[in-house]
Amino acid sequence: MKLGFRDGVLYDEERPNWDAGGPRPISWSLWYPATDDARESDFPERSWFKKVAVARDAPIQPAAGPYPLVLLSHGTGGSAAGLEWLARRLARRGFAALGVNHHGNTGGEPYRAEGFACLWERAPDLSHMLDRCDEWLGDFRGHIDMSRVFAAGFSAGAYSVMLLLGAVVRFSQFEPARLKPGGPRGPREFPDLADHIPALLRSSDAFRDSWSRMSKPYRDDRIKAALLCAPGRSVLGFSEESLKAVEAPALILVGDADGAAPAEECSSWLHARLSRSTLKIFEGGLGHYVFMPEGTGLGFAFAAELFTDPPGIARAAIHEEIADLSAALFEKARIGAIT
Repeated sequence: MKLGFRDGVLYDEERPNWDAGGPRPISWSLWYPATDDARESDFPERSWFKKVAVARDAPIQPAAGPYPLVLLSHGTGGSAAGLEWLARRLARRGFAALGVNHHGNTGGEPYRAEGFACLWERAPDLSHMLDRCDEWLGDFRGHIDMSRVFAAGFSAGAYSVMLLLGAVVRFSQFEPARLKPGGPRGPREFPDLADHIPALLRSSDAFRDSWSRMSKPYRDDRIKAALLCAPGRSVLGFSEESLKAVEAPALILVGDADGAAPAEECSSWLHARLSRSTLKIFEGGLGHYVFMPEGTGLGFAFAAELFTDPPGIARAAIHEEIADLSAALFEKARIGAIT
């Protein structure tokens, strides 16, 4: 199978960008099965991530029926490219995968404290892509199934996906009133996040408006099942009542040595409050970043901790297993085997 790829930008006119100077941007990337005669080529830019060649803007491979769609939500400070490893494997299993960059919380643009503090803004990014699907589907209309959609997220992306399933936020992880003395004041990518929130509440209309939407429901019933990779401590801010009401099936995956999002503290906590979830803990000393791509020489040079696994662990093999597990979940939901 040839791997097709398209990308672009949509704008959400209902929400401002963090400068309040225009609509919120949503950069997107689409991976899909391309025709057999499509010409693949490598990405021209250097990257920390290993990526396979793609056939940019190639025709989609005709199939007996439309390809199921999986929405992808990256980890905090990451990008859609960080889930290319999953997207291309899903494409090879008969899916189309659509990832977005979450404004202000993505390595695809300068980091913004607003984007890291207001994680609930990520869920509407994904719903907006479904609402405005005609703008990115183009000649793929009819070839991608928009009636039964699935979602997958890593770390903060798992938080985003849980919002789509119906989780409702009670509090934000790093709001100053909830911090413990001597505890972290922000995530690895924005360690002083909590210190920015009081000033933003005083000075930014866009931030205040978003903060007021913290506990708004973001459930999207178009999402029929979800993959949650290493959900972080942010999920502890969900209302337990809202978690008990989640109806869609979810598969939760986590490594047994995840120091950023310990399995017992985060994944097991979430699993215990969902009525239709399955939890798998990968053994062998696997950490948080096994859900990121394999690293290039450049990646190892600048952030070896993101790409180094225990001896004897092949990250690519773990990724293949994850793709098999998620494709099986989505296919069961697609044919109605999960009721």
